[in-house]
Amino acid sequence: QVQLVESGGGLVPPGGSLRLSCAASGSIFRINAMGWYRQAPGQERELLAIIISDGHTNYPDSVKGRFTISRDNAKNTVYLQMNSLKPEDTAVYYCNANLIQAGDRNRDLNVWGQGTLVTVSS
Repeated sequence: QVQLVESGGGLVPPGGSLRLSCAASGSIFRINAMGWYRQAPGQERELLAIIISDGHTNYPDSVKGRFTISRDNAKNTVYLQMNSLKPEDTAVYYCNANLIQAGDRNRDLNVWGQGTLVTVSS
């Protein structure tokens, strides 16, 4: 089974920075894309950043210039560098991967991590 494990969440003061990591493990043939989402209480899950296999990235305007996604293909790991954090960035942050498993190359699989809490507060 493929698993995503996030780390790096925690408490950070306004204006601070944090880097999240997400490692994919298991029987993976190819990762097509990985992304970061977040969900605040009472709100829908929103896309923050996505990086596809050729390295192309995309961000919504709400985080463009503050958040940066990067990827270590050798480690099947994706990172989210978050700068100039605001209290409204407080949420549970989720990692997502669209991938092909080694034992089932006929279909894509969408996998989610368990989430990591980021709290921006003084």
